[in-house]
Amino acid sequence: MTDDRGPGSDWESAAALAADTRVDRTRVLPSRTDVVVHEASNVVGGPVGRHAAVGRSRAWTPIRVLFLLALCALAVSWFGKASCLQQAPADENSPAGTELRLDWDDQRQYTNLCYSDVIGLFGAERLNEGAFPYRTFWYEQGPDGQQIKRYMEYPVITGMYMYGMATVARAWLSAHEKWGVPAALDVVLFFDLAALGLALFWLVTIWATALTARRRIWAAWIAALSPLVVVHAFTNFDAIATAMVALAVLCWARRKPWLAGLFIGLGTAAKLYPVLLLGVLLVLCLRSGRLREFAQAAATAVLVWVGVNLPILILYPQGWWEFFRYNSDRAAESDSLYRVISSAVGFQWNVTVLNVVSLGLLVLVALGVGAVALGAPQRPRLAQLAFLLVAGFLLVNKVWSPQYSLWLVPLAVLAIPHTRLLFAWMFVDALVWVPRMSLYLDADRRWLPDEWFTAVIVLRALMVIGLCAVVLWQIWHPADDLVRNPRRDDRDPGPEHLLDDPAGGVLDGAPDRFTVRGGRRRAAVESTPSPGPPAPPGPAPDLTPTAP
Repeated sequence: MTDDRGPGSDWESAAALAADTRVDRTRVLPSRTDVVVHEASNVVGGPVGRHAAVGRSRAWTPIRVLFLLALCALAVSWFGKASCLQQAPADENSPAGTELRLDWDDQRQYTNLCYSDVIGLFGAERLNEGAFPYRTFWYEQGPDGQQIKRYMEYPVITGMYMYGMATVARAWLSAHEKWGVPAALDVVLFFDLAALGLALFWLVTIWATALTARRRIWAAWIAALSPLVVVHAFTNFDAIATAMVALAVLCWARRKPWLAGLFIGLGTAAKLYPVLLLGVLLVLCLRSGRLREFAQAAATAVLVWVGVNLPILILYPQGWWEFFRYNSDRAAESDSLYRVISSAVGFQWNVTVLNVVSLGLLVLVALGVGAVALGAPQRPRLAQLAFLLVAGFLLVNKVWSPQYSLWLVPLAVLAIPHTRLLFAWMFVDALVWVPRMSLYLDADRRWLPDEWFTAVIVLRALMVIGLCAVVLWQIWHPADDLVRNPRRDDRDPGPEHLLDDPAGGVLDGAPDRFTVRGGRRRAAVESTPSPGPPAPPGPAPDLTPTAP
């Protein structure tokens, strides 16, 4: 905040000045710098004025506006799934003593594009029976025709979240029977309760992403209104992991490595991908000589992950191992590039070979990201490397369920400051849902040929690769990175300089200690930051409580 209207100014005000005359001159205003927002702002009177007192409103702060936008998208997402919550009178296949059943007649869940794993897993994981995850098992017929002993297939935090929501749903039904509390089918209650929790997790994702962006706090509106959120916020339980990752990045940005490790550990106990953050932090800390902070984050992450998993591992080892067994034994999903290759060439992947290939490619992606981190002319931003590694993981993984793309949304907002590019990718990625649902329809009812699904999968992969190319270009040309070198406007006549890393924390403005140049490794001890104009000293102030 700076005060440019103090005593002695040469102009008069029509009213007495407020006691606090500070304004925020550091915040990037999208209506003045982003062509998309600039044009959209004409609906409400045009871009923010040159003399606007930015950062003074106590009601319409950026966080509150972002929450409002996110709630609108989440409401639309819930209504998109509501068609699958319709109830119908019980039929001959309904359990004895029931009056209603879930109406999925005529493949409603696919024709109405409302399918959600949250609904399907309630019965598939025996949650409708009150079964405790990882202890309860059942038998299913495997691909080879043999019976397979099955347990809960999700990591511990996700599995226990599902169990907790199922327990609350049963308690609600009990209250309905005892006191007449309005209720519905147990599966409908389960979905609504789980969706409420997932909505809160996504709001945490938006909050943490916005604060991490610092002067670009408004950039989080892209995540709040993302088409992927509209389609997939309640398709599965991925919002738990995105919240943990966003909190981990925020804590690292606030120079709290152990707290970042805490959320990485919790995120890895919900979904596996948050552990990739440790690889990103390792190479960045290696380059800047901040291995002590990395060790704090890594040690905390390991301890938290072990602490969460150990009770289930000790009590129900087979149930705990099911997540790893299931993912090891499953074939390539229809959304993966391996299935596209298989269809094009006309062969079936051996699961063992597929596991080796996908793991080997992931190692190559990780090595490539490490080489970029150590070889770039200026240390890459944390969000840039995190986006590259998670995107690379999805591209080479044998499973890319549609909702997995939510993982990229907050990282993309922090890494890529280009609204039209991001929305183009998100829109195409969200459209994958339409031909994918067509795959599950009976052959005579499909509205699209299978080739459409293959085409959109390839297009999505090409767009993600394109985003990675943009990130790589800006890593090698930091002057073209609008996060490091934002567009200036006439309200901010300050000196031109490159910023460093809003999410960097202890890495922000740190000098290089170890780099790789021209294929040769060398250690360097420098007294100034990485090549390029110097970054401003110290972290930017937290101005969100008084933003308009």
